[in-house]
Amino acid sequence: MPQSDTRFSFRVTHRDRGARAGEIGTPHGIIRTPAFAPVGTRGAVKGLTHRDVIGLGAQLVLANTYHLHLRPGARLVARAGGLHRFIGWDRPILTDSGGYQVFSLGARREIDEDGVWFRSHLDGSRQRLTPEGATDIQARLGSDIAMAFDECASYPVSEAQAAASMRRTLRWARRCRARFLEIGGDPASLQGEVTNPGQVQFGIVQGGVYDRLRACSARETVALGFEGYAIGGLSVGEPVDVMYEVAAGTAARLPDDRVRYLMGTGMPDDLVECVAAGIDLFDCVLPTRNARNGQLLTRGGPLSIKQARFAEDARPPDPGCACYTCRRYSRAYLRYLHVAGEMAGRTLNTLHNLHFYLDTMRRMREAIAFGTFDSFRRRFQETFSRRPRS
Repeated sequence: MPQSDTRFSFRVTHRDRGARAGEIGTPHGIIRTPAFAPVGTRGAVKGLTHRDVIGLGAQLVLANTYHLHLRPGARLVARAGGLHRFIGWDRPILTDSGGYQVFSLGARREIDEDGVWFRSHLDGSRQRLTPEGATDIQARLGSDIAMAFDECASYPVSEAQAAASMRRTLRWARRCRARFLEIGGDPASLQGEVTNPGQVQFGIVQGGVYDRLRACSARETVALGFEGYAIGGLSVGEPVDVMYEVAAGTAARLPDDRVRYLMGTGMPDDLVECVAAGIDLFDCVLPTRNARNGQLLTRGGPLSIKQARFAEDARPPDPGCACYTCRRYSRAYLRYLHVAGEMAGRTLNTLHNLHFYLDTMRRMREAIAFGTFDSFRRRFQETFSRRPRS
């Protein structure tokens, strides 16, 4: 699967107050921002084929370093020619560093200054992950955007604990960057296993909900010269208004000429508010996970299709939606599929939810380009409610 000649680049093409639209150039194509990355944890978006995901308009997917490291293994993927070739995906791929997954293991992991020991969720084997190791794994996978290895603090957490976590993240970021530049200068140092020479690396800003810590983390992470910057450690239980405040405050401290990526967030209205704050890139498991659990996300808000009141409802899930699911199927049929445990129900729900997310991003890009984002934002928030709809 040949790469394009496109090297990594980023430019802002349109602005509407704080919101901005732009283009990210990668070796596997252009990403028009603001953009949402469907999560393909193990190299596949659950319930869908790549053909489905492309048909929905996805410009990139996110894959998980932790899971791919454990199975099938980064060296196997490298021998297959890299993750793009291995999974048959010819568009951009972003890989996280595995940090969040490791830190979510709780009692099954031990943190020290050098890295993390953890027990595999597959077989209980003892595993080691370090900043250098996470960087090497992602070089073998050959994603277009690799993430630095970080420590994600929980919520609530004291300022002292958040500060200690943030400072460790900074120390690990320096090591990630040094290893990334070492590999770039001497690909042979990884025994010929670099599968995407055009790969870039993003740093991650941490600091919990504390503005002083976020300011310090942003300043020192930017000083390391990453190609882009992520805001981590949010959507971990803090109130929504706090998340908005921290995300906006952190984004304002990041370079205007670099990609701003908010990790792991969130509900559709979260995306709209964070685009207004100048954030360019998002990912979240919510649309696919909720689809498998029977929740459809619509312009009016979430709809729990498994409820008995939909047993004879002939309406589509969202009458204003143009996705395949809404064009062809009723709420009654989707409820039946869910109650019966049919795989088709999960697929149809996932098609709808990802269409809704990706179409929302498309409409935001258009609104920014036409200078009507404030109107779009106001109408969206007037229509969308987090309370389950009828």
